[in-house]
Amino acid sequence: MAKRVLVKFSGEALAGEDGFGIDTKILNYIAQEIKELYDNNIEIGVVVGGGNIIRGVSAAADGIIKRTSGDYMGMLATVINGVALQEALEHLQIETRLLSAIEMKEIGESFIVRRAKRHLEKGRVVVFAGGTGNPYFTTDTAATLRASEIEADMIIKATKVDGVYDKDPAKYDDAVKLNTITYDDALKDHIKVMDDTSIALAKDNKLPIIVCNMFEAGNLLKIINGDLSVCSIVK
Repeated sequence: MAKRVLVKFSGEALAGEDGFGIDTKILNYIAQEIKELYDNNIEIGVVVGGGNIIRGVSAAADGIIKRTSGDYMGMLATVINGVALQEALEHLQIETRLLSAIEMKEIGESFIVRRAKRHLEKGRVVVFAGGTGNPYFTTDTAATLRASEIEADMIIKATKVDGVYDKDPAKYDDAVKLNTITYDDALKDHIKVMDDTSIALAKDNKLPIIVCNMFEAGNLLKIINGDLSVCSIVK
């Protein structure tokens, strides 16, 4: 049973059917899933993307906005989502801290590794916002970086599918689920579990990446308890 984990949620998942903004029903669902881990004394770090508000690459696509500015806009979007998740967790009486890679004293604490670890040791859920604080890096990379820094036992990529497939299961009926895949194969075959930078970082730190369907209630706790039938693992 893992003692400390980092869970990565996509920003797009928060948007629900609207495709934009924050669906509070999904926000509450995510908070409830995290609460299951919290109630089982798991130390939890969380990273949420910002794609439900803006994606840096998309914002800079036509050249009007510079890539660096677009990425900073994306980082700010993750802070908005982080504040929302903190509120949802505290609504469930879960003590939570928002740590941002971009200094925002009025909104959250600045990210410091020792501070993050101390919060986790005290039983607080830590929401990491602001990406890595640098442009040209995705929130996938930010999640793997934070997981490595806090010495998490695993990183769980909570997505819309129940694992990694050899091809897109939404397009191909004969897509085969890969229960286990090596870091090298994920990089070589460009299987989009996470971006290549984050996979390489996970490999360097021997950090398992678990991919599961976030919309299957109870999946996170099942994985923590060692049930890998509901997911795929990259290691």
